[in-house]
Amino acid sequence: MKAQILMPRALSCLITAATAFALAGLAITAEAGAATPAWTATSAPGGPGATSYLDLGRKDCLGSATTNGSRVWFTVADGVLSDTYSPTTDNSNLSTLQYLVTDGHSFTDLQTRDMTYAARATDETGMSCEIAATARSGRYRIVTDYLTDAARNSVVMHTRFVPLVPAARAYRIYVRYDAMINGAAGGGTTNGGANSATITPGSQRGANALVSYATLARSSQTQRDYEVPVYGALTADHAYPESSSGFAGTASDGLTQLDAQDQLGPTYRDADSGNVVQTAEIDPAHDRSFTLALGYGQTQASAVQAADAS
Repeated sequence: MKAQILMPRALSCLITAATAFALAGLAITAEAGAATPAWTATSAPGGPGATSYLDLGRKDCLGSATTNGSRVWFTVADGVLSDTYSPTTDNSNLSTLQYLVTDGHSFTDLQTRDMTYAARATDETGMSCEIAATARSGRYRIVTDYLTDAARNSVVMHTRFVPLVPAARAYRIYVRYDAMINGAAGGGTTNGGANSATITPGSQRGANALVSYATLARSSQTQRDYEVPVYGALTADHAYPESSSGFAGTASDGLTQLDAQDQLGPTYRDADSGNVVQTAEIDPAHDRSFTLALGYGQTQASAVQAADAS
């Protein structure tokens, strides 16, 4: 993937609280009668999944907040959300979070595989950034602003889907959340520190949350004796029409399913102990924009609350 990097030379500036609150103040309304999603089965097969690896060290941008109200630091690499650190700067909880686009019958695009991108700073701080990802086919563009919520432990992503050909107006958009909570993902037979995943109702708007977590408060690195349980919850400003938890690289992985059939399914609520990945369809607004928030906490409730509030 060829990247056009337009970031400033120094990546050491901080997001202003005002910028974060501007996105936090986006109108988020509940959809009346939002349906509870149905899954094919409760537990996903195929664990522990493929061997997990750390993400790219070369970063496109880096973000944080100027306040003590946020204990999250994020990076973007290869044009997608990458290592996201919380509650300390040495504890990564994410491999990648990226979009998939499909017409439902003839193709499925993955952001890091099937799109090129350009990165730019959105203000003088250099630590809120915009990624414009364009399909190699030339059919659409996805423009995402990334920043931290200065008042909460969450990363906010405001995205606009831009059709470049008439057919793209009917395309379906999915998000793939590939967590690596507490710096481990537990795939394969040699990885330690497995993660687990579940899908739970959000605390607001009737929306559901994708939650990946690791509750073992003990690191394989003896010097990290301060490790705590971490939950990472991904919510959207509209309920996900369909969602699923699975194991990376297996038949329960949403990417595997979409690549094979351009549809998500069968779907599962939980994936226990392994290299977990979660996939959900996005329900954008009429202008094809939507907002996601990835919140962190030491309990499931606190992570979901942080994401929902953002």
